[in-house]
Amino acid sequence: MNGSSDLRIFSGSAHVQLAQDIAAYLGQPLGDAIVTSFPDGETFVKINDNVRDRDVFIVQPTCPPSNHNIMELLIMVDAIRRASAQRITAVIPFFGYARQDRKDQPRVPITAKLVANILAASGVNRVLTMDLHAQQLQGFFDIPVDHLYAMPVMVDYISKKKIENLVVVAPDVGGVKMASAYAEALGAGLAIVVKRRRTATEVDALHVIGEVEGKNVLIIDDITETAGTLTSAAKMLRTRGVGDIYAGVSHAVLTDLAVQRLEGSEIKELITTDSVPVRQGSGDRVRVLSIAELLGEGIRRIHGGESVSSLFRLKHS
Repeated sequence: MNGSSDLRIFSGSAHVQLAQDIAAYLGQPLGDAIVTSFPDGETFVKINDNVRDRDVFIVQPTCPPSNHNIMELLIMVDAIRRASAQRITAVIPFFGYARQDRKDQPRVPITAKLVANILAASGVNRVLTMDLHAQQLQGFFDIPVDHLYAMPVMVDYISKKKIENLVVVAPDVGGVKMASAYAEALGAGLAIVVKRRRTATEVDALHVIGEVEGKNVLIIDDITETAGTLTSAAKMLRTRGVGDIYAGVSHAVLTDLAVQRLEGSEIKELITTDSVPVRQGSGDRVRVLSIAELLGEGIRRIHGGESVSSLFRLKHS
């Protein structure tokens, strides 16, 4: 790799395994840093490697515990900036607070914009992320954002399963664009479940728009935490006479409630990525695909001043 001696990859504590896999793909050692906490909970960071005039990438999804992981990232950025790094790129496979992207009630914050401002103020020069909850979040940043998609990795896996009579289902109206892209890539039909959210953890699925009877279905979403949307959509689809039900989710931030719901659900397999550490004990239904190569290639191209957009192409196309 040209200029690889100038490249440094560090990891916060949020997802060390992913950072190690990315570094291995790039043929680089993971940067030497101490990231720990004082007894009172304050984060302490010490960068042991020389980063002066280096191109530094910090891998840190801001998944739960979100506030801790964001603060840890900010402190790492500050330490590296003060050590005279040439450029700092925050590699945030899962961007927490992305759903707080607008004022949908009086007197509420737009926290996604706040986090974007804080990252830039701390010294981040560039952000590499994947499958943001809403595309317009890129505009919240006043620094460059490279936005990758898990779709090539997911479609490659799903295509190899050779599921017949497949229909891709959007679990809500907001997910139609993403589901439509998957349907086109897989040569499948498209349907929509119309839902109503009762609380943060409870969702009612109301109607299915599209032909699903006698079909195998793939529910596509960007994130699941409680699995309420997925399992209620699957329940509704089962009443419409579908065959096998699969779900594909870019970010599986699974809670205890999600694991319970998935175990008792109609979903045969939940296909996701390692954008966040997928919790132990998630059951046999969860299939985790690696995005280390995707992110590693993104890092390689950013470092080399190459285009990142060709990563959006599907592997089999």
